Order: sequence, then structure tokens, then C-alpha cells
Amino acid sequence: MTAQQASWIGVDWGTTNLRAFLVDASGNVIAELDSDRGMASLKPDEFENTLVTLIAPWLSDGVTIPVFACGMVGARQGWTEAKYRPVPCRLLRMSEFTRVATNDQRIDVYILPGLSQASPADVMRGEETQIAGFLASEPNYCGTVCLPGTHTKWVEIQDGVIGAFHTFMTGELFSLLSQHSILRHSIREGDEDPEAFMQAALAAADEPGSVALELFGLRAGSLLNDPQQQRVRPRLSGMVIGHEIGIASAFWAGSPIALIGAPELTSLYAKVLVAKGADIRIVDARMATLSGLAMAARQISAAAA
Repeated sequence: MTAQQASWIGVDWGTTNLRAFLVDASGNVIAELDSDRGMASLKPDEFENTLVTLIAPWLSDGVTIPVFACGMVGARQGWTEAKYRPVPCRLLRMSEFTRVATNDQRIDVYILPGLSQASPADVMRGEETQIAGFLASEPNYCGTVCLPGTHTKWVEIQDGVIGAFHTFMTGELFSLLSQHSILRHSIREGDEDPEAFMQAALAAADEPGSVALELFGLRAGSLLNDPQQQRVRPRLSGMVIGHEIGIASAFWAGSPIALIGAPELTSLYAKVLVAKGADIRIVDARMATLSGLAMAARQISAAAA
């Protein structure tokens, strides 16, 4: 029943996860599926079978349904490398979608383009679709969009045009430091302390240049004092996020900030930014992604009409 009602399929295909949405003509999600078969676990010739296996309940013989995909599926190591659109630009032009040749005639796959910046060199894949979804409701937005994640993006937007963006590897740095550096011996999973996080984050935001000097102090403190009282994990998290926010203040100071990301991580950024006096709003990441994919679907539908 749901497959017969469907108009298109949206796919958010990242490095570690794959999420697919079955959408009707009114833009309503009528079914949703998840998989841990992200780009990093697949070879280029495995993508089609992975997708078809996941969405098989939605497919019907003799019927071709359009599929709009964003994220790392379009990376050089992905299914098919999708082009980048250089900034400054507006988002999502049908002429720059990458159409993928498939063996299964039940799907017609389009990969949305990422964004690139020549100087300083930077790229993004996936976040541009969320930004497009946000701008769909605010086409003349002027301010900053922050997308917290493994590689957090800070995006400068003027009247709906992306002028520049900046990537911080904060999430990856936290993972490396907490799991593969000397600090791993002092990290305790589940050791949460909001106050310790905020103290570390605000200190790092005020003096980002001090973070490299103070990181080893987390290890030393756990050796010389009661390790149960050191709260190394939240302090490390606060230090790396505060470091990022302090440096990024050159981009966001004095402008509104829209935060788009996973709720738990986004809330950490929000608390620090509010404490620093920023004007923020939190945007639902899932809805932003769906809205961006819907923009792509409407363009293809209009061209076919």
C-alpha cells in the first residue's frame, strides 16, 4: 500500500550510516528505513545492491521510482563521484545533479552535488542539503549556519547565498584523543558532568590558544589526584568544542546562528554559544534533510512535467 502511494525516495547516505525515506506526492514520509551500511564499509560496486536490498519492500516490478541521495554516497570513494558546486552560490540546481547508471530498472538515482571552496580549500557533502532545506523556509536568511558533527561546518549566508564556509574536525579530534591518545587511560565512559563541561568549554572559548598546552594536564590531573573526581571526558569534550567556538567567533560574532545537527551534540554547542551571548536557534536536522531532498524531487518532477 505505501509503495503504491509513494512519489519518490530520499536517501541520506553518510560515512557510517544509511537512512532512506519513502515520500508521497504531498511530501509526507510514509515509511523510513535505517542501515549501518555506510560509505566507509562499501566498495563502489556494492552501493546499488545495498540500497535495493534495504528498500526492496518499496519497489514494484514495472515501476520506476526516482531516488534522491545526498552525503558521502557522492564522494570519490562512494557510489559515483558527484561534482562540487563552488561558493558563492545558491543551492540545488537540477543541472548539477549526478544521475547514476543502475542495473535495477525500478530505481532512477540522482546524487546531489556537494559544495567546494577554493581558498581556504574546503568541501562539504550532505550538509548542503540540510542548509537548502533550512533556506527553503527562509530564502533571504542572513547569518551563520553551524552544523555540529564529526567535521563541524560553519557557513556564512547572505540573502540566501552561501558566501564561505569553514570546517573544524572537532568530533574526529575528540574521538582520536579519547580513544587513541594517552588520555584514553583517563577516560571513563558514562562520566558526564555538565558543569565540568561548561567550565572547560568557556575557558577554551575565551583562550583557544591555551588548549594544546592544557590537554596533557587532563592526564596529569588524573594521575596526581582522585581520578573519580577529574571528570576527564566532559572536560575534554568542553575543551575541544570551546576551542572551536572561540576560533569560529570570527565568523559568527554579531550574527544569528542556526544550529543543525544531532540533538545531543547540538545542545552542547547551544549551551556554550548562549553563554557567549550568541543569538541562536535550533533547526530539526531530520526535517532540514527531508526538505532539501524534497527541493530536488520537485525540480526533477517539474522538468518531467
